[in-house]
Amino acid sequence: MSKDIDLILRKAVQIFSKESLIDRLKSGKTLKIKLGADPSRPDLHLGHSVVLRVLRIFQEMGHEVIFVVGDYTAMIGDPSGKSKTRPALTFEETRKAGETYFEQATKILDKDKTRIEYNSKWLAKLTFEEVLKLTSKYTIAQILERDDFKNRYDNNQPIGMHELMYPLMQGYDSVALEADIEIGGTDQTFNLLVGRELQKDYNQKQQEVLTFPLLIGLDGVEKMSKSLDNYIGLDETPAIMFEKAMKIPDNLLHDFFRLTTDIPLQDFESLINKDIREAHIEYGKEIIRMYHNESDIDHAVKRYFEIAKGGIPDNIIEKFIDNDNLKDKKISIIEALKFVGFAGTNSEAKRSIEGKGVKVNGEVVTDMKMELDMSDPKIIQFGKSKFVKLTGEIK
Repeated sequence: MSKDIDLILRKAVQIFSKESLIDRLKSGKTLKIKLGADPSRPDLHLGHSVVLRVLRIFQEMGHEVIFVVGDYTAMIGDPSGKSKTRPALTFEETRKAGETYFEQATKILDKDKTRIEYNSKWLAKLTFEEVLKLTSKYTIAQILERDDFKNRYDNNQPIGMHELMYPLMQGYDSVALEADIEIGGTDQTFNLLVGRELQKDYNQKQQEVLTFPLLIGLDGVEKMSKSLDNYIGLDETPAIMFEKAMKIPDNLLHDFFRLTTDIPLQDFESLINKDIREAHIEYGKEIIRMYHNESDIDHAVKRYFEIAKGGIPDNIIEKFIDNDNLKDKKISIIEALKFVGFAGTNSEAKRSIEGKGVKVNGEVVTDMKMELDMSDPKIIQFGKSKFVKLTGEIK
């Protein structure tokens, strides 16, 4: 137990409060450990894995992990770190996205030891009187202590009344569950502490709060986020995972090893100091090992280096196009890019060609009016790593 506690404390950025946390962990009681996630987007990434891996440690210590899918709070959208109001989602959208969360989270968590809850279960049942009672627990001045709200207020940027409710709704989750411990990223500190204070107001023992580092994304600037396209998804293919691992900025590789793997500190530090490129390769192999299978590694590595050398990898996706989509056995490059999914609109396709990001059979496409003769298959490449073999079903 002492080893597990030390590991948790070493990973945490802040603890409210450390002494009380240690006392609870050593009490012999099964504790309720809470993690909330809003399903504004259905995919989890390595940034989420930082706290999920801490939850796994709690599970191995015998505690109950409660994974709260915020299908109700997601209709507001967490304003943490946002400079403007987030687009509203419908309840159906949040529930649909939330359905994939549990499956992805249990790539790390023990499925049999994880309890999943949707916060609509209790938030939807609150009467207006109970909502008013909840809002009376905090003042506008307290809510505006949050940096994002304060910055927007000071800069005369609009703040919706519903956004001010978000910390209270997330905090009430802890009351409804009678949580003993809640964990989250450092951007969630204010929200987690609201839960701690609300428990006191509702005559419950206050939860312990632990915050953990935010993983910086592949751009080396912003925290990992699907919306910023700087992420490595837990559900991505081994080949894509490995390719993205090779793009991690050198100065961040230490954090990726430390926060997202179990490789001992001295082992990965030695590797990074000796050969940074080899360290990237080993990191890529490790995350494939963690989220897929050992047998997937060789193919992913081989594919990456084939592409790096300008080659075309084996076993690429093949799509067939029938005569209804062809004119005189031909298709324009614009329509071909949309057909294979490399562009959603004509404008996107044209921008990709203008940026010299499209190749056909290894040759860069420069002619917007180019037509492909589908009498024989064509290898269409988008960027460095996306390939499709387009084959016409000529009758």
